[in-house]
Amino acid sequence: MQVSHSKEIANFHIVGINYKKTDAAIRGLYAINQAQYEQLLEHARRVQLNDLFVLSTCNRTEVYGFAATPKQLIELLYRESHGDISQLEELAYVKSGEEAIRHLYQVGTGLDSQILGDYEIIGQIRNATRFAKEHQNLGSFLERLVNSVFQVSKLIKTETGLSKGTVSVAFATVRMLERLCPDIKNKKIVLLGVGKIGRNTCKNMIEYLGAKEITLINRTTQVAADFADQHGLRYAPYENMVSEIQQADVVLVASNAPQPTVLAEHLHHSSPKLIVDLSIPFNVETAVGELSHIQLVNVDELSKVQDETLQNRLGEVPKALAIIEEHMEEFLYWYKMRKHAVVLKAVKDKLQEIHTREIQQQKNGDHYKLEDIELVSSRIIQKMINLMAGKVRKETDKSDQYIAMINDIFETGVNQE
Repeated sequence: MQVSHSKEIANFHIVGINYKKTDAAIRGLYAINQAQYEQLLEHARRVQLNDLFVLSTCNRTEVYGFAATPKQLIELLYRESHGDISQLEELAYVKSGEEAIRHLYQVGTGLDSQILGDYEIIGQIRNATRFAKEHQNLGSFLERLVNSVFQVSKLIKTETGLSKGTVSVAFATVRMLERLCPDIKNKKIVLLGVGKIGRNTCKNMIEYLGAKEITLINRTTQVAADFADQHGLRYAPYENMVSEIQQADVVLVASNAPQPTVLAEHLHHSSPKLIVDLSIPFNVETAVGELSHIQLVNVDELSKVQDETLQNRLGEVPKALAIIEEHMEEFLYWYKMRKHAVVLKAVKDKLQEIHTREIQQQKNGDHYKLEDIELVSSRIIQKMINLMAGKVRKETDKSDQYIAMINDIFETGVNQE
């Protein structure tokens, strides 16, 4: 019986790029949409990488999984992205073993988010891992790990103030608009893209800034019409986008198209305006920012928005880290015991083999009932295994040595590497 070498914790890696080292334009090159994700998983299975998932958000793209080397995961990501392999190798961070496990806990609890404590990420991890599982790419190790991360995320949300207060990309946008455009309630606003970020930003502008003159534009007009109807706003067909943004004072772009939708040529002769690009990859052409009458802001600048809520959250970080360490220890204990269980099962099989052989030799004797001998022997075997398992669990520091010795004594053939 062989324990797969590739499922050793040392071979669990995470490779990725995030907002800390790369701007939104570069992150856009390595963003993975659903179709690319499906192709990536399909290729991974072909090359025997079958316990992994990809997390791709506006702030990060990360591949988590088992591989002989992290380079295999980098190559997987490169295959499906629009970036350059040498650039990716230069910019990517790599974490392995327990460090990679800890990183997933910190990402899943908002400790590694661009806006501290932003727990929207946990839903994105849930979707990413569900998709990997549906495509037979999520093994028992990763499934158990992400379930532990979900549990920890919930605990941190309820037991600490790490996520207290309303802070998200949408809320940070509103804070920034408040600063850059103090009289925004009197301005004409166009929101291009009525997806989740667009809707949240729009609700926050109405609630916190008292903005009313908002025109919604979406590729599917009905989506804009329905949301406009719910909130007493105006909407316009996508075909009118250029004339609508030319007349606006503030334009928010959350359209998530693969190419820029707002171009410099649309704005050469327009009135001065503020444009906020909330999309990854950018949906506002870079050249727009060079126009003297346009002020262009993108998602990276939102992280600079300081808010009292964020300062309060910093004080909660030690509590969150303590909860992570406690549950990570439990997860590692499960992993170690699972690994040891393979050896103990092999030892039990070996003892069963000895028992069967001895029983066969007793068959010629007529002093004892065969059923009684088998029953007593089976109980002895189970008691011996229970004693070994109990000792291994109790002496956690020496458990690996004990298991290696038991494995050696019984010559089970289990490879522990």
